Amino acid sequence: MHKIMALDVGTKRIGVAVSDFLHVIATPHSCINRQPEEKALEKIQKIAKENHVEKIVVGLPKNMDGSIGFQGQDCIDFSQKIVGFDIILEDERLTSEEAEERLRARKVDFRKNKGLVDIESACVILEQFLGR
Repeated sequence: MHKIMALDVGTKRIGVAVSDFLHVIATPHSCINRQPEEKALEKIQKIAKENHVEKIVVGLPKNMDGSIGFQGQDCIDFSQKIVGFDIILEDERLTSEEAEERLRARKVDFRKNKGLVDIESACVILEQFLGR
C-alpha cells in the first residue's frame, strides 16, 4: 500500500500534505523553501520515500477562465523535475482562499507565517483529489 502526497508549489515555498494508506485523510506535513530548487527536489524525494508515496499531486494554478498562465507553467515545469513517482496535476483555483478561511476558523494567525497557508493549501489540493 502507498500514500499520496500533494504539493502546493509557489515561487518561494512549497506546501506538503500526505494522505493515509487508505487515501481518505489528508494530513499537513511541512513547508519547503523553493530555492535552491535542487534542495527542494531532494526534500520532496526524501519526504515521499519516508512516507511510502507512490503518487504526487501537484496543484496547478489555472486562471479563472481555465487557461494556464505563467505560474501554472512554472508548476508544470517544476513537476517535470520530480522523478520516480506518478505525477498528477490538480486544478488548484481558490485553494489559498479556502486554506486561509480554514486557518481563520481555527484561530491560527498565519499573517507572519505564510508557510502555514501553503501547507493548508496542499491539504485542500489533496482532499480535492481524494474526493474524486
